[in-house]
Amino acid sequence: MKTLTKKSRTIKLLTNLAFWVVFGIIAGILLGIINPPLAESHTVKQGAVIFIKVLKMMIGPIIFLTIVSGIAGLHSLKELGSIGLKAFIYFEVVSTLALAIGIAVPKILQPGSGMNLKIEDLDTKGVDKFITQSKNIALDPNASPIENMFNEIWHILKGAVPSDPITPFITGNTIQVLFMAIVTAVIISFLSHKHKDIIMKPIISLQHIVLKILSIFMWFSPIAAFSAMAYLIGHFGLNTLWGMINLLLVMLFSCCLFIFGILGIICYFAKINIFKFMRFISKEVLIVFATSSSETALAPLMQKLEKAGIQRGSVGLIIPTGYSFNLDCTNIYLAMSVIFLAQAFNIDLSFMHLLMTLLILMITSKGAVGVTGSGFIILAGTLSALDVIPVATVAVLLGVDKFMSEMRAVGNLCGNAVGCLIVSIWDKKVDLTKFRYALDHPEEF
Repeated sequence: MKTLTKKSRTIKLLTNLAFWVVFGIIAGILLGIINPPLAESHTVKQGAVIFIKVLKMMIGPIIFLTIVSGIAGLHSLKELGSIGLKAFIYFEVVSTLALAIGIAVPKILQPGSGMNLKIEDLDTKGVDKFITQSKNIALDPNASPIENMFNEIWHILKGAVPSDPITPFITGNTIQVLFMAIVTAVIISFLSHKHKDIIMKPIISLQHIVLKILSIFMWFSPIAAFSAMAYLIGHFGLNTLWGMINLLLVMLFSCCLFIFGILGIICYFAKINIFKFMRFISKEVLIVFATSSSETALAPLMQKLEKAGIQRGSVGLIIPTGYSFNLDCTNIYLAMSVIFLAQAFNIDLSFMHLLMTLLILMITSKGAVGVTGSGFIILAGTLSALDVIPVATVAVLLGVDKFMSEMRAVGNLCGNAVGCLIVSIWDKKVDLTKFRYALDHPEEF
């Protein structure tokens, strides 16, 4: 009997995707240490690149089908407005708290103090493209903060309208897919019940097929995890962390403070245990950590939350919108980088500078939507708008940005998952009995 139990546990472990993702991460790290040239070779690197490219192509159809079926399934468009307004309020409040952590923690812990770097010693070749692109995001110094905010909102809204209906699905442009899905869902909602049912049946069937394909494809994620970690360690090496270990530790502490502190308190008032919630989404967290991309777990997370009791319309609207506008740990990274660079180059920032940093990032961080390499671009744009720290100083962060991007991606995933839960509870779009059961039995989901 004992042998059978051990055998069943072994089988259960070997059929657990999270186990293989962890295995892929460890194997990748070992290859990066033992054989760096092989680890950073083109062949090994392609494992992660291909996985993310294919997943990006799948994200568009999944988001589109989920949002259309969810919103069209709502009793009225009034529900859509209710969810959207509450999500917007939640995003703005929590994002501002994240920015406050990103400013306060490095001010207290001083990760850049004592580095005594000089601007004239910098090699800016690696960041020239980010500095150039940042000009599209930097604020107009001659405009008022309100004018800049409206200009940025207009820039985002303009970018949300696609030039054609196909490209957003191929490139995985979330915000443009989101725009098309909402417009389509609203149009369907105005149809009679008879015509709505005729249109919705194939859409729901297609959604089930795409999600089934996704669940099969996700079994390739351990290969992507192995590939990404092998290249990361092989290319940068473990020793590259040593020079900026303080910054990485402060970033890690800040992300943990945000997840278990801010989000933990929010969950506490909603009578949800943050530790159980983190265990519930642990598989998605591992995949994101290994690939450094929130996109890799976006669709599986949506599927899991819906299965756990959150209504489809709520999940379909909040998660993709949050992925575009609620990048909490990206906000922490941006604010922390500004403070770190000021300390590293011995540039004194007054209280007004800190307040301006907070206000500027509340605007410029929204410009990260759909921008490749957004971390450096938005940071460069923020420094340009602040006009105290030279934009070229972002070159200092090149060596550790890859490691910090993993923390950003994981934190953003956690922030959006919690955001979806809280807004759904607020709008009464979740079966809490079913959700609490899911937290206690994550292996069934």
